[in-house]
Amino acid sequence: MIKLIASDMDGTLLDANMQIPEKNVAAIKYAQTQGVEFMVATGRNRFEALPSLKEAGIDCAMITLNGAQVFDKAGNSMFMEPIDVETADKVLDLLEKEDIYCEISTNKGTFSQSKERRIENFATIVAEAMPHLTRKMAIAMSTARLEFLPIHFVDSIREVMHQEDIIVLKIICFHRDGAAFLSPAARIVDESFENLFVTSSGQNNLEINHRLAQKGIAVAHIAKERGISLDEVMTIGDNLNDVSMIQTAGVSFAMDNGLPEVKEYAKYTTDTNVASGVGQAIYRSIEENL
Repeated sequence: MIKLIASDMDGTLLDANMQIPEKNVAAIKYAQTQGVEFMVATGRNRFEALPSLKEAGIDCAMITLNGAQVFDKAGNSMFMEPIDVETADKVLDLLEKEDIYCEISTNKGTFSQSKERRIENFATIVAEAMPHLTRKMAIAMSTARLEFLPIHFVDSIREVMHQEDIIVLKIICFHRDGAAFLSPAARIVDESFENLFVTSSGQNNLEINHRLAQKGIAVAHIAKERGISLDEVMTIGDNLNDVSMIQTAGVSFAMDNGLPEVKEYAKYTTDTNVASGVGQAIYRSIEENL
């Protein structure tokens, strides 16, 4: 019987409007009445993840930044897997040589040096998710999203990460040309830093974490702490940063809109994120005793 469910957010729990469909909400609340714990496992930081959850009335523990920081239901930080500042500096040196736009996610939020480049990159992501939109409409939506996903714009992210109270948890990179441009950079980082893990949550980004900051490692840690067998854990996701938790759980689902690689690793496939695939998977897992 399933006792713990961990779900990705973007492309999985959330629909195209970055909201949690009512059918997903109903399924999550049903699971909770059955004694099943629900939690999100996201590449977002906690501040970015909270609005959608609060709007849906879902109160849960969170694996954030791909497993770099985990919070309990009350919002207390349980543990972190940071990137040391010296390593972060070297990574930024490599990426800046390639003119790759970067942000840093920290214990104090996410920081960027360029509002214009962030909007430009997010507009590309929005345009791919909603091909019916014009470029102008995609930019307008990306600008509006800045209010929904809080970020700090600063003159120098390097100066920020050298402050004593700042802990670097993730470096995220974007490029409008996607994998064709980012894949070589990913290989360089992966080969140059054995203590780092490089993954992606979309075609146009790279996400760089400490090697121990992976969703699967975090899920296993929480399950062990709860006294739950991994056979009693269900995970669900759509992209490369979900693979580790898909591999870890006894019951795993890939979204129908997910990457082929994710579907290969998952035991089951569910419907798309816009068709409430998470809700369908939750009901199936509980009712069929997967």
